[in-house]
Amino acid sequence: MSGQVRHSRESVIQAAGKLFALRGYHSTSMKDLGDELGLLKSSIYSHVSSKEDLLLEVVRRGERLFNESAQRALDASSDDTGRLRALIRGHLEVILDHRDEASTFLNEARALEEPYREAVIAARDRYEAIFRQAIGERVAAGEFDRRVDPVMAGIFILSILNSVGRWYRPDGALDLEDLTEQIWDFVSSGLLQTAGGADLQAAGPQR
Repeated sequence: MSGQVRHSRESVIQAAGKLFALRGYHSTSMKDLGDELGLLKSSIYSHVSSKEDLLLEVVRRGERLFNESAQRALDASSDDTGRLRALIRGHLEVILDHRDEASTFLNEARALEEPYREAVIAARDRYEAIFRQAIGERVAAGEFDRRVDPVMAGIFILSILNSVGRWYRPDGALDLEDLTEQIWDFVSSGLLQTAGGADLQAAGPQR
């Protein structure tokens, strides 16, 4: 890697994302970042104003990646079931192909100060609402079990998807398509279940 690239703002942001994902925001110091880049800590401030500036940039990249994947899913699918499957695939793709940005967005955004944290939470709520809408419309259409609460189902699905980055190995037996298929089969079998089980509508969170 050339000196010019190593000392660019972009390289600093990428290194910060790597360390935030690996160690967490609070456990990463500017000295750690300097060591990662081979820079003096003081030199980093010629590219960014603060560690929080770096966190905000990485979080915004993660937010953008998830939003873009959701928009592609909505554009590519003509029915709600197809959209939900495409949303699942897109989320997995971001998790696996952009691990640092995804992990930082999902796990470290809470370290941001206001008003940035509030803005990120609002953006995450809007993203999750896309999943809830895709589920809710299929419930209303009678395709998914009427007992399914779209809020709870959305939480369950996203919890499964967000955990993948912690155990998935690129050299393992599952590629993106296999992983999507297995998760979709598991999720859809629960949504389509019509006999037995608790009433998920009644068990939904109190808001």
